[in-house]
Amino acid sequence: MRSRSGSVLSGLIVAGILAASAATAQSGNDVSGLKQEIQALKAGQDAIQKDLQEIKKLLAARPVAAAGGPDKALDAIINVAGEPFKGNKNAKLTVVEFSEYQCPFCARHIRDTYPTIDKEYIQTGKIKYVFRDLPLESIHKNAFKAAEAAHCAGEEGKFWEMHDKLFENQKELEPAKLTVHAQAVGVDAKKFQACLDSGKYAADVRKDMAEANKIGITGTPTTVIGLTQPNDTIKVLRVIRGAQAVAAFKEALDAVAAEKPAAAAAEKKAAIEPAKN
Repeated sequence: MRSRSGSVLSGLIVAGILAASAATAQSGNDVSGLKQEIQALKAGQDAIQKDLQEIKKLLAARPVAAAGGPDKALDAIINVAGEPFKGNKNAKLTVVEFSEYQCPFCARHIRDTYPTIDKEYIQTGKIKYVFRDLPLESIHKNAFKAAEAAHCAGEEGKFWEMHDKLFENQKELEPAKLTVHAQAVGVDAKKFQACLDSGKYAADVRKDMAEANKIGITGTPTTVIGLTQPNDTIKVLRVIRGAQAVAAFKEALDAVAAEKPAAAAAEKKAAIEPAKN
């Protein structure tokens, strides 16, 4: 009897130990899971904080616009002769993106929105897509030289490859790193470095900056959409400021595509109206 009771008691003790062990293991798993969730939340908060700091910098660097006034860029005529572009050069619509390589919002636009624009509008020949430089030197010290680097790579037909590489490596845009990026996209390192050291494209970058400021574009990314005009110019009909969702771009592009040039509409009206004596 005692032996049986002892066996039962031993069994209960073992069961208790196993249950305690399982509870301890479960508790350990719970703690590990909570730690991972906390780390994920912290990473999200850090990303939000970084974006807020970037927004503050942009607001501080941007001139104060007149409240309630029309967008200065609307109806502006922009010359895009000689600028890097993708798509159909004779497309009805031309899209000009003012951007820079160190801007996190520009990188977000390239990552999240541009692929759809490329697939549905550039590759299908619906638009001519032009890139213009607008480095915000006051807050992004490496942006100007990175812009020059893209044009130097362009001498070997690698502008867009370098464009993508620079956006992919925003945290590594120091001048010493630019040649590494150029080599990665197949550019001759010696020729590239000579081009970069010469500063031969600095004036072109300054020209883009001046034209942007002239029509009230001071932040990046800013995208303007207009009808293609003769002599490599466009008349701006829509302005999209910031890294907005794909839907905003599609809505603007489709709306402008449906519009008719004012001159053509006037000519058509004159042709169908009877002459007045």
